[in-house]
Amino acid sequence: MLVAAAVCPCPPLLVPEVAGGAAHEMDDARAACYDAIAVLAAARPDRLVVVGPAAPAGRGRHPGGAVGSFKPFGVDLEVVLGAGEPADRPLPPSLTVGAWLLGRTEWGAAPVEGLGVAEPLPGDRCAAVGREVAAGPERTALLVMGDGTICRTVKAPGYFDERAAGFDAAAARALGSADVEALLELDEETAYELGASGRACWQVLAGAARGAGLEGHLLYDQAPYGVGYLVASWS
Repeated sequence: MLVAAAVCPCPPLLVPEVAGGAAHEMDDARAACYDAIAVLAAARPDRLVVVGPAAPAGRGRHPGGAVGSFKPFGVDLEVVLGAGEPADRPLPPSLTVGAWLLGRTEWGAAPVEGLGVAEPLPGDRCAAVGREVAAGPERTALLVMGDGTICRTVKAPGYFDERAAGFDAAAARALGSADVEALLELDEETAYELGASGRACWQVLAGAARGAGLEGHLLYDQAPYGVGYLVASWS
């Protein structure tokens, strides 16, 4: 059963070593992520699953001990997801950022595993994955990684799209109120067109949380660099 969740964005720029001289620009987002993860620790889960968007090579389960690297982003830095034997398959970037956040917070001692989710996965499939993750008597917590749209300004990675602010606002309302049905109503095609990598993972959370009676709190809602970043806690 799901007892808590933290929702965080997953840009490598959250990592000061990657951001370099611009690291201070993500200070508020980073602090909000730490606060959200603290909620996971307070719930004292039996297991923690880090969920994040992934390309084909990174999809599926990643055991504790899996290693992620920031070398593709110009920094010789590796992180480990929880504890365990090193895995053959590297973590996708989103789970690498998640592992980095966990390594800098007091989130507890529960076993950790990762789950890479295909961004095009339909909403009903996402919800089914979430139900499977939360099934059983174990007290399960989720750290859900994923970004909003990449089209909030003309200098954004996806240029400006007038639909982006509305999409991010709807996601923020749903995440801030733990509104499972509203998350499941986020349109897959629109999310894809606007580059919202978090859509599928948020819908995995929705499937896991249905019937759990959790309350949500929105901790951060900004669009630095023209990309929507949202942080929320559910408990």
